[in-house]
Amino acid sequence: DMIFTTDLTFSKITDKNLSRCLRWHKNGINDWSPERWMTATMGELGEAANALKKLFRIEDEIANINEPGRHLQTRQEAVNKIGEELADTFIYLNLLACRLDINLAKEVIDKFNETSEKYGFPERL
Repeated sequence: DMIFTTDLTFSKITDKNLSRCLRWHKNGINDWSPERWMTATMGELGEAANALKKLFRIEDEIANINEPGRHLQTRQEAVNKIGEELADTFIYLNLLACRLDINLAKEVIDKFNETSEKYGFPERL
């Protein structure tokens, strides 16, 4: 079983994310519409998908593009890149939720528990 421990909470990431957002956007999250935050989120998710494609090529021993900064040579390099892009995706997703006044932590808990209940699984958040 994979168990990851951290002291990061939704409230901590949200607080720091909104604070840092003000350094790029003079009006914070309100400088961009929800559509722009979604576009940024999906752009990062697309980068994660591209790194996953490269992981498939590594595992299948198919040639990858050999350009500086784009070539992932090992499985670990590809997995690390996927992790970076998933983190970027989450950061933008968090800002999108904030822009729409969505309590993402509550939504995750509610949806997780709803799905567990629907399928008769004991896991609850």
